[in-house]
Amino acid sequence: MTSHLSTADIEEKGLRKVWSVADFSRRYRLDTEEEARLLKLLGPFATQQELLMNASRSPRFR
Repeated sequence: MTSHLSTADIEEKGLRKVWSVADFSRRYRLDTEEEARLLKLLGPFATQQELLMNASRSPRFR
């Protein structure tokens, strides 16, 4: 089933930002193991919300 979307509907709701998992891990300085885990879990692309909720970084102490 299909439905028509008007541009007003899209502008009000906004679009979800889709990231490449590789770009996300580079930007947030994730290690290669965490990047591999996210790739296995989400695939090569995911929304920003999915990546932020599933990514974990180890704490960096001085």
